[in-house]
Amino acid sequence: MGKIVYLMGKSSTGKDTIYKRLISHPQLRLKTIVPYTTRPIRVKETEGVEYHFTDEERFQNLSQAGKVIEQRAYHTYHGLWRYFTVDDGQIKLDEGNYIYIGTLESFNSTADYFGREYLIPVLIELDDGVRLQRALDREKKQAEPKYEEMCRRFLADSEDFSEEKIKQAGIGTARFYNDDLHKCIEEIVCHIKKNL
Repeated sequence: MGKIVYLMGKSSTGKDTIYKRLISHPQLRLKTIVPYTTRPIRVKETEGVEYHFTDEERFQNLSQAGKVIEQRAYHTYHGLWRYFTVDDGQIKLDEGNYIYIGTLESFNSTADYFGREYLIPVLIELDDGVRLQRALDREKKQAEPKYEEMCRRFLADSEDFSEEKIKQAGIGTARFYNDDLHKCIEEIVCHIKKNL
């Protein structure tokens, strides 16, 4: 049976960059899982690549059909935004290993759904000041910057990734500091290989 490498971390820790490097790593051969969201598409995002962009009605229909593996709802300055994973045939653990980006909350729900033994946690960490500057730089590039939402998300990260919650999720030593991207990726690749 395959496993799911589960990338987590506060906003702007470099998860997307690390994710792209890991899916292109020739020795890992990780398959991707495209999550769903009801939030608006951002500049440089593509439907079916970063997310399946959908709406509340479709979420409710999938939920009622028992297809939602995990979901997170955020009451943002721009309304309710959901992020969720759907049992839509993408994940076939008998056919290989996968990689996914989520939160501690979604990690726990996914572990409940598939079994903790099928997940490999990877928690990315970075200094808060560096994260805030990265978030601001990214938001400035948007056609309609949403600074209020950026700040809400930054502050929510402190609670969502508290040491208590990290401990409860059983992350252990699967924590990687991303102040040197190359070194961070090397450490993560070793961790994945050891646990596959």
